[in-house]
Amino acid sequence: MNTTQDFTPEDRTALLDTVQRFATQAIAPNVSAWDEAGEFPRGLHHQAAELGLLGLGYPEHLGGTPAPWSVRNAMSQTLARFGGSGGVMASLFTHNIGLPPVLAHGSPELQADVIPPVLRGEQIAALGITEPGGGSDVAALRTTARLEGDGYVIDGEKVFITSGMRCDWITLAVRTDPHSKGASGISMIVVPCNTPGISRSKLHKMGWHCSDTAHLRFDGVRVPARYRLGAEGAGFRMIMGNFNGERLAMSAMALGFAQACFDEALAWARQRSTFGAPLIERQVIRHKLMDMQMRIHSTQAWVDALGARVDAGDDGADWVAQVCLLKNHATQTMQHCADAAVQMLGAMGYMRGTVSERVYREVKVMMIGGGAEEIMKELAARQWAL
Repeated sequence: MNTTQDFTPEDRTALLDTVQRFATQAIAPNVSAWDEAGEFPRGLHHQAAELGLLGLGYPEHLGGTPAPWSVRNAMSQTLARFGGSGGVMASLFTHNIGLPPVLAHGSPELQADVIPPVLRGEQIAALGITEPGGGSDVAALRTTARLEGDGYVIDGEKVFITSGMRCDWITLAVRTDPHSKGASGISMIVVPCNTPGISRSKLHKMGWHCSDTAHLRFDGVRVPARYRLGAEGAGFRMIMGNFNGERLAMSAMALGFAQACFDEALAWARQRSTFGAPLIERQVIRHKLMDMQMRIHSTQAWVDALGARVDAGDDGADWVAQVCLLKNHATQTMQHCADAAVQMLGAMGYMRGTVSERVYREVKVMMIGGGAEEIMKELAARQWAL
């Protein structure tokens, strides 16, 4: 598996077998305890790294394994389906939103400093975009970075930052031109999180309990100018391009969680009896299961089609619009399947410890994170000049 081109069907099968074993043995049995603890062991990063999962999609010279989006999506889908935890997925793979701008726009020296230790599971990388009061409006960000000598001084706040309590590196969106407005004047800077002036506060959430989420404050944080990504003022386009990959990955995850809910509902319907017969013999239950399958199969086809398009280099305006709408469709599929599964499990579906209960609580963050449904519709409409 040396290049994207020679990632054979046999390689793909072997990878997904490994991913399924990792999910069922290392993640699924521990998720409830990790949720109660509010975190999972940092050693899970080392385990995933040793299996090559953290490096999938990154170049070999930085410690990764190049792979097409179709394979990366299949990995995300499999981990979601058999691990059954969005919190684990969010924090274990935060580097997949924090590192792509470094890979695409960082200097070779910066890439060598940041990327290899993260892919080895030794360090954690995060992304800092959202600010208090800003939400999805990236152009309204107010965190500043002023150039002083050979470095930047950063002041401001970021909120809802996944892995924010534990990250060693954060790829940060800042305003380097204090006189700019909107999308202009925004830059991206990689910040070492042990730098003086950074404070972190843990946030408590509806779901993703084992994923640490933080409110970060930057007070006179000094960072070398060589940690800036690309040119000053080029950050907005970097952020928008990064969002597209995040949304495609989230769609594959949502599909996996929908399948997890179906799997649990089907198993329950086969073994649970009411009024002298298994639930699966009730027409209404079979129809619910088929409604779930209908949405799962349509989402699978769309995920596969868009993965194939971007692998072929077709990532124009239509592709971007499709990704926005796919994220909505996939998370709505997840929502439908979680709701149907909880209903079929009845009181058991309301109990902590079932996959469906966990996914039911986690679906809302999937429908909001990476761009809320309403924002996705508006972005798609703009791409199609509507």
